Amino acid sequence: MYELFFQKFNEKVALSPQEQEQIKVYLTPKKLRKRQYLLQEGDVCKSIAFVEKGALRAYTVDENMNEHIIQFAIESWTISDLFSYLTAEPATYNIDSLEDAELVLITRSAHEELLRTQPKYETYIRLLITGAYIALQRRLSSNISQPAEERYTRFTDTYPAIAQRVPQHMIASYLGLTPETLSRIRKKMAERR
Repeated sequence: MYELFFQKFNEKVALSPQEQEQIKVYLTPKKLRKRQYLLQEGDVCKSIAFVEKGALRAYTVDENMNEHIIQFAIESWTISDLFSYLTAEPATYNIDSLEDAELVLITRSAHEELLRTQPKYETYIRLLITGAYIALQRRLSSNISQPAEERYTRFTDTYPAIAQRVPQHMIASYLGLTPETLSRIRKKMAERR
């Protein structure tokens, strides 16, 4: 455990073996079975999860019991209800595992201590948050301005590993489409090939 976490960390900010060991003390391994929750709406989010293995999703459920997927996370990605994590208020997201998963968790107290004592950790987190914000902005712009077919094409081009591992109805939810609309888009695209 922790191999992929430190590989990705070192790609952004190089750590000495000593610094790696100092950070490792604050990390907690966790395994989830397929369909097991990491977080349920209404609970306080206590950890950021780095995915070593598997796939997870964050989503909300509306009053009609329709799921709206906010985020997917596969190997080397992080997932959390960041608002709940940072404010200690109840989570608005559910996070569950789409496959058996192995995670590296960073609790809020561990995060605060690492920010205080490990400058390279602070740099790493800043880079992660910056990247996440850019991705969020791109997704928002895409959902507002691009036709459904372009959104689907961009998704499959940008995230081919997710597109191959996640059911189509979940991709539709993530893109803000009905499964029927996505099916029509896929059929039309296949006919053009």
